[in-house]
Amino acid sequence: MHELVKDYYGRQLQGTADLRTTACCDASRMPEWLKPLLARIHPEVMSRYYGCGLVCPPLLDGCRVLDLGCGSGRDVYALAQMVGERGRVVGVDMTDEQLAVAERHREHHRQAFGFARNNVEFRLGYIEHLDRLGLEDAGFDVVVSNCVVNLSPDKDAVLREVHRLLKPGGEFYFSDVYAERRLPAALRNDPVLYGECLGGALYWNDFQHLARRHGFADPRLVEDRPIAVTDPDLAGRTAGIGFHSATYRLFKLDGLEPDCEDYGQAVVYRGGIPGHERRFILDKHHVIESGRVFPVCGNTWRMLHDSRFMGHFDFIGDFSRHYGIFTGCGGGLPFDGGNPGTAASCC
Repeated sequence: MHELVKDYYGRQLQGTADLRTTACCDASRMPEWLKPLLARIHPEVMSRYYGCGLVCPPLLDGCRVLDLGCGSGRDVYALAQMVGERGRVVGVDMTDEQLAVAERHREHHRQAFGFARNNVEFRLGYIEHLDRLGLEDAGFDVVVSNCVVNLSPDKDAVLREVHRLLKPGGEFYFSDVYAERRLPAALRNDPVLYGECLGGALYWNDFQHLARRHGFADPRLVEDRPIAVTDPDLAGRTAGIGFHSATYRLFKLDGLEPDCEDYGQAVVYRGGIPGHERRFILDKHHVIESGRVFPVCGNTWRMLHDSRFMGHFDFIGDFSRHYGIFTGCGGGLPFDGGNPGTAASCC
């Protein structure tokens, strides 16, 4: 599968238009705050973009960020502007052709961003074998990935390595493709379907079990949208199976519980996060308006209190009294094609 993917993304695909599904994000739907960041990115880098979501979470100034499957570097260069000169973005990819595009435009982007020094680096390697790249344990505040985990033949290894590399309170913020049911072997092993990010797509519930198995106790869905298989041949082979592009955030936090439990807690968002002054979107079920008391479960309280977001919230309550299960955090099939309070947050 590694060789198949390298051939597909390094030689067969020459640009976004060559894809045979709508998995790749529609640039017309990108949020306004992202447009000036992408406008500074070199056109060749942009033309080789194959992501299925927006992997630029807020409040990254000064952070160390790792991009798994960075390709030609579009997200790396967007994130580089968000982390600033004090931060660092490391991109990892296994495709020489894609990394060559990313590497030859490093100086162009340093100048375009007005930085005195370069704050990005690229490494050739496999996302299942991050332990071979000399990356330090607990060395990153945030790990991102854009439509790449589905291409990995060993997703357990990916999640295990991400957990190792994240700092306590850090998060894995990533977009990927998921199926509404488990795929038969014939589809999982189809070379074109695999290259198009469908053959390796996990059944959404299997993904949730995988995340919990590797220490991410409460996966949070941020947004999702259905994928249309536009190629008639591929559409016939996948008939009856729904696919979704979805963005999740997984926090590396001790003490998260398997379910959302009610301890009578609440938070108040004080504002101040750039681009999110009036409301903060944690996930599809938590759109928190500034200045308003917002009841939360114990897990959500910890995600805000024990992470980089702590300084922007007031926290009410503790864990001294339990009131049973917390209602309002969702359940069942997570995908409904909707976004958290906005119709234009996918890039």
